[in-house]
Amino acid sequence: MAIKAVFFDWFNTLARYEPARDVSALNVLHDFGYEVSIEKIRQGIAAADKEWFEENRQSPIRARSNAEQAKVYARHYQIILSTAGVSLSPQPDIANRIITRMQKATATMRFVLYDDVIPALQLVRARKLTTGLLTNLDRDMRVLCQDLGIDAYIDVIVTSGEIGVDKPHAPIFLAALKKAKVNAPEAVLVGDQYKNDIVGARGVGMKALLIDRFDESADIRDTSRLHSLTEIVKYLD
Repeated sequence: MAIKAVFFDWFNTLARYEPARDVSALNVLHDFGYEVSIEKIRQGIAAADKEWFEENRQSPIRARSNAEQAKVYARHYQIILSTAGVSLSPQPDIANRIITRMQKATATMRFVLYDDVIPALQLVRARKLTTGLLTNLDRDMRVLCQDLGIDAYIDVIVTSGEIGVDKPHAPIFLAALKKAKVNAPEAVLVGDQYKNDIVGARGVGMKALLIDRFDESADIRDTSRLHSLTEIVKYLD
């Protein structure tokens, strides 16, 4: 069945934080006198993100109490630090200060597009396909798209805040299909999270592609991986 709609995840698919999270975390640790390699920080972020997405999959974090959310956020940064080899258990006060600084640094980050985003969106638009954004980010994505200059390329936007459930649960995917007025086999989702994006989309009958710009998911073999979003044209016929 011919593809009629292409949906994109947002975070780490279309956009990333600036400054990058690894650089920001590294700078905070350096300020506190800890010398850690950026490779170790990246491993810590990957481990923390993995647990975050699993935690959110089981029960949406945004729907929990403020106290419960605070525990999840603290745990997220603790995983980054421990995986990076920063042992702070004998110094809980220092650990709290570092985590607080890292949280403040995250709050000041802004979104920027990856270099391959606009070329990929132009390729999709040239084929006269419906283009959608499907994200667990709970904010006004239309304004964000306008700010980053891609609003003209995005026809449909569906967020978890609007639907009330996060990916990988079926209702958010079904809502996207309904908005785009296409059947599941006529749509493809591109995302960076295997369980949230790939498994979730397939669960309702959509096609799915994993964006893996830095070749970090070579162990995943049951789905096509894109190293650039522009490669999507190979899967639209």
